[in-house]
Amino acid sequence: MGKTRISVAVAAYNGERYLKAQMDSILINLSKGDEVVVSDDGSSDNTLAILKAYQGQDIPVRILKGPGKGIKQNIANALKECRGKYIFLADQDDVWAEGKVERVMRYLGKDGCRLVCHDARVMDASLKNTLMPSFFAYRGSKPGFFCNLLKNRYMGCCMAFDRRLLKTALPIPDKIEMHDQWIGMLNDLCGGKSRFIEEKLLYYRRHGANVSDFSHGTPVQMVKKRMVLLWAVFSRKILQKY
Repeated sequence: MGKTRISVAVAAYNGERYLKAQMDSILINLSKGDEVVVSDDGSSDNTLAILKAYQGQDIPVRILKGPGKGIKQNIANALKECRGKYIFLADQDDVWAEGKVERVMRYLGKDGCRLVCHDARVMDASLKNTLMPSFFAYRGSKPGFFCNLLKNRYMGCCMAFDRRLLKTALPIPDKIEMHDQWIGMLNDLCGGKSRFIEEKLLYYRRHGANVSDFSHGTPVQMVKKRMVLLWAVFSRKILQKY
């Protein structure tokens, strides 16, 4: 068996409503030698049945039993089983644009780039109405350790990175708020170049059951979260370049 080129890490939980559309959009972007790794955190709906229908085809879809400890550890469970040289993160309820992988790979691994974050259109649940034409414009997205410490611009479902970052990023601490901010900031600090590209390669679906939220609490709460994140980052052996 040849080496795995790309792994797509998906965290799933009771995602039957939108999962098929997302899986279809992911698989059309992949080719032989790639894989999808899904960690299901104990779904009680038809999520597992939907996922199993994709098994046995050209592109492997591996289904893992999640740890039952929330979204961060469910994603970590998928990440630690990824075999690809490059890893793409995916939520269960969005839709990838056709050509996403090809366009991201124009940058990833080139000129020291170890992480790519692309723009997205923020859509309603039906994907018929655009709520925000550009997530980058809304967040003022850009790379850099300190600017992303103050205000997180990393968005997991829009990220892809070199698997070597996992040596530093895993395990993901329970106490930090967001896994995407953690991964992005570690890359910035460890000497990996992050590239933000303005191509809108994802339809980011907003509905009543989203795990992520655009609000992050009061200023006092935000300061406390940043202090926890800083402590976690500098407690990790991050000064050794990967």
